[in-house]
Amino acid sequence: MLEAPRLALPGAGDDLPSRLLAAGILAPIDYHFARTLGAFAGASEEVILCAAFASRAVQLGHVCAEVSHIAELASQPLAEEATRGLTWPSLERLLGALRESPLCSDGSARSPLVLDAHGRLYLERYAAYERELAAALHARARRLEVDVALLARGIQRLFPDPAQQAAHRLAAVVASLHALAVICGGPGTGKTTTVVKILALLQEQALAQRGSALRMLLLAPTGKAARRLASSVAEGLAALDVPQSVRAAIPTEASTLHRALGFSRVAAQRFRHDAGNPLAADVVLIDEVSMVDLGLLYHVVRAIRPDARLILQGDKDQLASVEAGAILGDIYNPVAAARWSSSFAEQVSAITGGALSGTPGAPPLGDCLVHLSRSFRYDPESGIGRLARAINSGDVAAASSVLRAHRGPSGGDCQWFEPAAPGGPKSLVGEALAGDPLEALATAGYAAFIQSTDPTEKLARLGSYRILCAHRQGRSGVTHMNLAVESWLTRAGLIHREGAFYENRPLIITQNDYALGLFNGDVGVVVKDGAGRLRVCFESIEGTRFISVGRLPPHETVFATTIHKSQGSEFDEIVVVLPPAESRLATRELLYTAVTRARTFVRVVGSEAAVRAAVARPVSRASGLRHRLAR
Repeated sequence: MLEAPRLALPGAGDDLPSRLLAAGILAPIDYHFARTLGAFAGASEEVILCAAFASRAVQLGHVCAEVSHIAELASQPLAEEATRGLTWPSLERLLGALRESPLCSDGSARSPLVLDAHGRLYLERYAAYERELAAALHARARRLEVDVALLARGIQRLFPDPAQQAAHRLAAVVASLHALAVICGGPGTGKTTTVVKILALLQEQALAQRGSALRMLLLAPTGKAARRLASSVAEGLAALDVPQSVRAAIPTEASTLHRALGFSRVAAQRFRHDAGNPLAADVVLIDEVSMVDLGLLYHVVRAIRPDARLILQGDKDQLASVEAGAILGDIYNPVAAARWSSSFAEQVSAITGGALSGTPGAPPLGDCLVHLSRSFRYDPESGIGRLARAINSGDVAAASSVLRAHRGPSGGDCQWFEPAAPGGPKSLVGEALAGDPLEALATAGYAAFIQSTDPTEKLARLGSYRILCAHRQGRSGVTHMNLAVESWLTRAGLIHREGAFYENRPLIITQNDYALGLFNGDVGVVVKDGAGRLRVCFESIEGTRFISVGRLPPHETVFATTIHKSQGSEFDEIVVVLPPAESRLATRELLYTAVTRARTFVRVVGSEAAVRAAVARPVSRASGLRHRLAR
């Protein structure tokens, strides 16, 4: 007789977790975490299986694992093949085992795993992050007292055009009247310009009411983003119609989140500043929030005084953090943002003169959310504008239509180059093939920076052009692309490679070096000094600086970089190299982020199938934060 399918006992070596590990569905860290956890409490295999997937979820950027999805994995071909002969537990069996296990609770007691009422399974730390962050944001969604007449005069002066600046005026009122403001918007929508004006309005209030300025802190997730924020604030401040006392009270320096918190390299997730030792700031502005993960934002919010203002800004449609969570997308709930409370709508109308419809009983958090939708960078009917809009809305047909209308080098500000031969981008990247469209694009794009003799001008020209890839490895990835570009530029006589370092080699720093003042994402160029020695020049607040090649922290060549690393940057012109259509890394958010890095020109290299697949593939990260914030 045939034996019935079985669910093997833990530790037998032929159970579900072991089979899933062997098939690559679970990673070793997930498997061994779950096994170790189970060893302490004699856990059932169902609990071990769920614990492994809770760990796997975090590794993949999710905050939690949905138990229903764990049960549904049984029907996926890879899992079905890997676990043939074993019984995959049903959803009811998994939930029952978790509820009975001492390793799991509903969050009211300490336990390694937390199962909420909606079937979301968390590692305890992430359940606490989510719960406490939601509570902190709810607590900050409160109204503050201001001099309404002074605020109205300031908004009229700084936002003089009611028709063109209605959303920006609304953002200013939101941030002035609340302890929390969340300002979302795509590239060119005026987020930073608006925030600079908001900071000025807040200082005007403080100087008039208490006679002293507010202490303000400008933060961003990376060193590159912090410098860009500082530069944008300084530029916006210079153009403001405000008294010198107000201008002097607004900082023009920014810091990374980790540095502001006092990150400890000795103890992970430990910071000098926390609830017991908060940051010395009355106003904290965090830029590029879409790049911030759940755990880090939890620690930052925890370290901000309860009476201080918090302003979050970013593009909710860009790529989320590489760590767990899609924070800005969870916080900015379009449903909540569309419902203003009646009392707030009345205040906005009184301050700005514009009409705003209120909803009785709307939750306070909705009054803190603003979206700036109009881009001043692109003409709405330009190729870049239409392509970005089609991608962001998930309109596959429209995205394909835009590209087909901009095929080849005469496509205007948006050009599309298809692979030269069947089989995908093989003929475009990874090999230095004569006649390759990418060879012509790269050679023309990088010639200006190479031919420049002034280091400062050279850096500026390098910063205006970049090739962006979805992958690091593979024939359409950054590693092969950088080798190909070096080969193409060598063939054109533009560079002469002599060892690891050669003149005009562009470099990107990959690890912070606080002693040198170089940070992950900083870009430099190898140049020769007057004595013929190789140095690397970098842009800094003080001007161009030169570092010996022997002192550089970890780095890599950067003719091409990943779209993830480009986030927070802008270039005049970009080339987006798409992987084959089956790549799971190519998503709607990735392609939108890539296209919107360009100020004036974007070229897309890849098949139409690759474009259609990316636009149709949105990123979805499991999280309960939006649900918690909606209550």
